[in-house]
Amino acid sequence: MSEPASISSGIAERYAMAIFEIAQENKSLDKLEAGVDDLSAALSESEDLRDLLHSPIYRRDDQRAAILAVAKKMGLDAVLINALGLMAEKRRLFVLPQLVTRLRALIAEHKGEVTADVVSAKALTKTQTEKLAKTLKERIGKDIKINATVDDALIGGLVVKVGSKMIDTSIRSRLDSLQNAMKEVG
Repeated sequence: MSEPASISSGIAERYAMAIFEIAQENKSLDKLEAGVDDLSAALSESEDLRDLLHSPIYRRDDQRAAILAVAKKMGLDAVLINALGLMAEKRRLFVLPQLVTRLRALIAEHKGEVTADVVSAKALTKTQTEKLAKTLKERIGKDIKINATVDDALIGGLVVKVGSKMIDTSIRSRLDSLQNAMKEVG
């Protein structure tokens, strides 16, 4: 891991642990989890929000006011709102994506859940997601939270990552295997 990346992950880790522990003491982990999911969605959808986090042109006060306004509008937990304000004051908002990832991991670990990253050629229906979660739970023995994304390049099938295990049933993967086998023959 590069030095700046390890510094960012260290900062995110410290903030995540503090936020998680306070939310746990306040018995507001469910509200924190909903807020983290909302914040993650906002980060992936809003270019303006990402710009606010990374652009050096915003003054600390402006950045703090903006992130607090966004957080309050989203109805985030008070612990998360206060942490975002502090992060803005300290010029640490750039670690927000890592913070979200780490908070999700802490919450999942606390609940005894495992997150499965699922990439599919088209969006999974609710029924498909539930069936996949049930099947994975039977194989792994823990509750599964599905983190689904879409990649048109897969053509069909799924790529499922649970921890260090990966199951690739995509058509793209099968075509690549076939192409390699044909190269070896010819």
